[in-house]
Amino acid sequence: MDVLCFSGCVSLRCGAAPRRLAFGRAKIAIRVRAAKDGSESQVKTATDAVNLGLSLFSKGRVKDALHQFDTALAMNPNFDEAQAAYYNKACCHASREEPAKAAQALQTALRDYNVKFHVILNDPDLAPFRASPEFKALQDEARKGGEDTGSSFRRDLKLISEVQAPFRGVRKFFYVAFTIAAGIATFITVPRLIRALQGGEDAPSVTETAQNLAIDLAGIVAFVSLFIWDSKKEETQMSQITRNETLSRLPVRLGTGRIVEVVQLRGITRPVILAGTKESIKGALEKAERYRKDLLQRGVLLIPVEWRKKDETPKKKGFGRSVKAPAAGSGSDDFQKRAQDAALKAVLESEKRFVAEVVSQAEWERWIFEQQESEGVTGGEEVFIVLRLDGRIRKSGRGMPEWQELVKELPVLDSMMSKLER
Repeated sequence: MDVLCFSGCVSLRCGAAPRRLAFGRAKIAIRVRAAKDGSESQVKTATDAVNLGLSLFSKGRVKDALHQFDTALAMNPNFDEAQAAYYNKACCHASREEPAKAAQALQTALRDYNVKFHVILNDPDLAPFRASPEFKALQDEARKGGEDTGSSFRRDLKLISEVQAPFRGVRKFFYVAFTIAAGIATFITVPRLIRALQGGEDAPSVTETAQNLAIDLAGIVAFVSLFIWDSKKEETQMSQITRNETLSRLPVRLGTGRIVEVVQLRGITRPVILAGTKESIKGALEKAERYRKDLLQRGVLLIPVEWRKKDETPKKKGFGRSVKAPAAGSGSDDFQKRAQDAALKAVLESEKRFVAEVVSQAEWERWIFEQQESEGVTGGEEVFIVLRLDGRIRKSGRGMPEWQELVKELPVLDSMMSKLER
C-alpha cells in the first residue's frame, strides 16, 4: 500500500496538553497561560479557552474541556483558534462516545478551517470515532470531495492514484477530445443527411452520409463508455487507497508491550491478518507454530482478529504513546524525524515477535468488513490477508492460510526479491 503524504499538516490532538500549541499553517506558538492554574477566571480570549480545554482534557475532565472549546467558539475566534477549537471539540465528543456530534465538528474543521483528513486518521484520541458508522460516512464524503468536508483529501488521493496509474489522465483527456471531435462531426453530418434525404442535384449520397453519421455516433458512445469505465476504475482505486491508509494507521501491540501503527512495521515485517472465530484462529496459530522458524525468516508477523459476539462490549485499552501527525518544519526537523524513524525501526526490529495483538478491536473489525465488502465476501466470514513489506496487500482469501504454501511463496528477508519489495 502507499502512504498518503500530506503537506502542511499540524498536530491538533487532544492528548496530553502540550507545552505550546501550534495553530494553523503558520504554526503560531501560543503559550499555555490559562492551563497553569486551571482557573476559568483566567479565560479572557479564545486562545485561553482552547488552552484551558486542552489542560482539562489531559486530566480526564472531558465535559469541562468541551465547555471550554464551546466557549472559545462563542468568543469570535480567529481562524487558528477556531481550527483548534473545532478539532479538539470533536476529540471530546469522540471520548464521550458521541460520534454524530464529533462528525459535525470535524466536518466544519475540514470544510472551513483546512484541517487535513490525515490528522483525523492519525489521532489516537479519535479511535472510538473511527470505529463508528459516522466516520465511514465522513470518510466517504471526504473521498468524494463533498461540500461538507472540502476537496483536499480527494485531491491527495487523486495525486496518489495518478502515480499508481500514470496514463489514466492522458487516456481520459483523449477520450474527451475524441468525443468532442465526434460530436462536431455529428453536428456537421446531420444537416448533410437531411439534404441527402431531400434529394437534388448537389445532394450527397444518402448511404455514405448515413454511414458517416453512424461512425460518429458509435465513436461518441465508445469514448463516453471508456471515459465512464476509467472513472469507475479510478474511484475503485481511490477507495482502495483510502482503505490502505486506514489500515496503515491501525495500532497493534507487539510482544514486548510496545504499541505501534502498522505503517511503522513497513520494511521489516510482512503482517498476516487472521480474522475469524476464536477456535479457528487458535487452530491456525497452532499450525503456524510448526513453521515458526521459516515464517520468521520471511518477516511474518501474525495479527489475529477474533470476531466479537454481538452482545460483547469491547474493552478499552490504552494506546500507549500518542503518535503525532506530521507537521511542516525546517530541514533540521526533517533530519531529526528521519533519524528518529531509523532508530525506531531498529528498536522494532529487535522487539518484533511472531504474534501481535490488535489494540482497537472495533477499528480492525470495521476495516476488515470494508475489505470484505470490496472483494464481494460476506461480512464476518473467516479470512486472511497477507501484506507485502511495503504495506500493500499481497494476497487474501477465505478461511485460514496454508502455511506451507505461504513459506514457499514468500522470499526470506535478506533476499533480493525482498529488497525489491521494500
